[in-house]
Amino acid sequence: MKRVLSGIQPTSESFHLGNYLGAVKQWVDLQKGHETYYAIVDLHALTGDVDPKLLRARTLASAAQLIAVGIDTEKSALFVQSHLPEHNQLGWIMECVASFGEASRMTQFKDKSSKGGADGARVGLFTYPMLQAADILLYQADLVPVGEDQRQHIEITRDLANRFNTRYGQVFTLPDAYILKEGAKIYDLQEPTNKMSKSASSASGVIELMDPPDVNLKKFKSAVTDTGKEVVFDEKNKPGISNLLTIHSAISGVKIKELENEFAGKGYGDFKMAVAEVVVEHLKPIREKALGLLEDETELIKILHDGASRAKVTANKTLTQTYKALGLVL
Repeated sequence: MKRVLSGIQPTSESFHLGNYLGAVKQWVDLQKGHETYYAIVDLHALTGDVDPKLLRARTLASAAQLIAVGIDTEKSALFVQSHLPEHNQLGWIMECVASFGEASRMTQFKDKSSKGGADGARVGLFTYPMLQAADILLYQADLVPVGEDQRQHIEITRDLANRFNTRYGQVFTLPDAYILKEGAKIYDLQEPTNKMSKSASSASGVIELMDPPDVNLKKFKSAVTDTGKEVVFDEKNKPGISNLLTIHSAISGVKIKELENEFAGKGYGDFKMAVAEVVVEHLKPIREKALGLLEDETELIKILHDGASRAKVTANKTLTQTYKALGLVL
C-alpha cells in the first residue's frame, strides 16, 4: 500500500465546513487502501503569536474532531507533531540542506512578511517549509494530500529529498502531491465569491462543525442568495445559490443537476432550509462524538500517545538512516 501523510494546524477550536469537505473528509476516504499517518502540526502554529491555553485546547479539539469525522485510529496513526522530537531533528537537517534563496522564494513567507515587514517576521516562519519537508520525509510518504495552492511545498520537499539522496545516498522517498478533488470548494455564506475561512470579515458566513445546530441553521437561513428565483448552478451569475448547491451535493451525495430539478419552481427560502437541514443533520453526530471525546481528556491524550508510538517506529528508522548517511556518530 502507498503511504499517505498529511497534517493540520490547530488554529481554531472548530473546523469549518470548507476544511471538512475540502480536505478532512478526503483524509477519511484515503484510509481505504493506503497506509495513513495524520498529524496535528502544533509546532507550525508557533510561527505566530501563541496563547498557551488556546493552543492546548485547539490541539485536543482538532484531535477529537478528526476522530469524530471518521479517522480510524486503528487504521491510521493519529498523533501530535510535538510528541515526536524526530520532526525537529530532521527539520534541522533539512535547514542545512536548503538554500537561503529557496526559503526566500516560498510564497507563504513572502505573503506574511510583506504584511508585517520582513524584519519583524519570525525565523520559524522563514524555515517553516523545511520543517514541513521533514514532516513528510520522516514517514517516507508516497502521497501528500494538498490543495493546488500548496503544490510549492511538495516541490521543495522533493528538491530537498533529491539533493540529500544525491549527495549522501538513497534515504528518502520522493513524495507526490495528491491534489484534493476540486468538487467541494466551499465559499462563505455571506460573501459567496470568497472561500470559507476563519479570517472572514463576519463569522455569520462560516459554518463551524462544533457550533450548536441552531446556530448553523440560522446561518443558512440568512445566507446570501442572488437575483431571480431559479435554483440553478451558475457560479458567475449566481454564486450564492451555486455555493449552496455545492454544499448540499457534497453532503447528500445527490448530483447538482438532480437538485436543480428537485427545486425547480420552488423559492430560495425552501431551498436554503433544505440545505440547512441536510448539513445540520450530518454535523450533529460529529459534534456530539467530538464533545464526548473532549470530556475524557485523559483517554483522548492516550489515543494520541498511542498514535505517536506507532509513528515513532517509522520516524526513528528514517532519522537513524539519515544520521548514518551524514556520518553522524550514533
